[in-house]
Amino acid sequence: MELRELRAFVAVAEERGMSAAARRLHMSQSALSQTVSGLERQLGLKLLVRTNTGAYPTEEGEVLLAEARAVIARHDQAMRTMTSLTNPGCGLLRIGIPLELPPDLLRPAIGQVAATCPDTRVQARHLSSAAQLEALRAGEVDIGLLRERPADPDLDAMLVVTERLGVLLAASVAAELADDEGVRLETLRGLQWVSFPRSGSPAWYDEVTSVLRSFGLDLGPEPPRDQSLIAEVKLAAVGTEKAFALAPPHWSQPLPGNVVWKPLHQHPLVRRTWAAWPAHSRRRDLAAFITALPTADL
Repeated sequence: MELRELRAFVAVAEERGMSAAARRLHMSQSALSQTVSGLERQLGLKLLVRTNTGAYPTEEGEVLLAEARAVIARHDQAMRTMTSLTNPGCGLLRIGIPLELPPDLLRPAIGQVAATCPDTRVQARHLSSAAQLEALRAGEVDIGLLRERPADPDLDAMLVVTERLGVLLAASVAAELADDEGVRLETLRGLQWVSFPRSGSPAWYDEVTSVLRSFGLDLGPEPPRDQSLIAEVKLAAVGTEKAFALAPPHWSQPLPGNVVWKPLHQHPLVRRTWAAWPAHSRRRDLAAFITALPTADL
């Protein structure tokens, strides 16, 4: 039983389907299905029940799911620990970050760098996921925080944040649409989605638009590739009562009095943030930063 097989099974079990799991792992559905089927043959057990609504773990699958999560966590922690022991080097640590990070994500990691390598200076740059990948390959940043897992074999990656997205709405609109559990996506038909350019994060854009369309929303034209979806743009558009925007629950920007945040029923949109860095790196300060980042469930 290989680690990649366990990661594949965990992804299908958590995403409740091959399609979403394949997007998460950046592999084809056929390859993923073959991997999971091979694991079932290897163990002689049926691990998943496949239905028209998705794939669900059997009783044996639930047992393996718990064990696989533990194995993956131990493996990743061991890799981080050994990296911190064997990778020397400090200096200027350049970090690529997207918009809308949880407020406490970077503080412990930067603090760990300061404690481990007091002479290291941290430099952060706001970049889209696509721009961060280009900068990583060009050696212009040392670690990036991306909205999609990179498929580049020269990069290592670790999932650090999962966020159940909700919606920003004008308070008057939310009063009409929201109930005790939040807002149903289908009730947003007729409102304009305050979108972001696909060029900045193609896989994440495709995932979001696929979910929104499945609930019958008309998304309109894609924004220009050089348009940044900053907080001021979201709030101004939503305040017109004609638009909605997606946002995490712990949004760092203060909301004006005429705008509110509401959760979405059944949490159909989960945004993931991956840390990615050069696989060949031997930097001690980078290792300190990585080991202090949280590890989200895969």
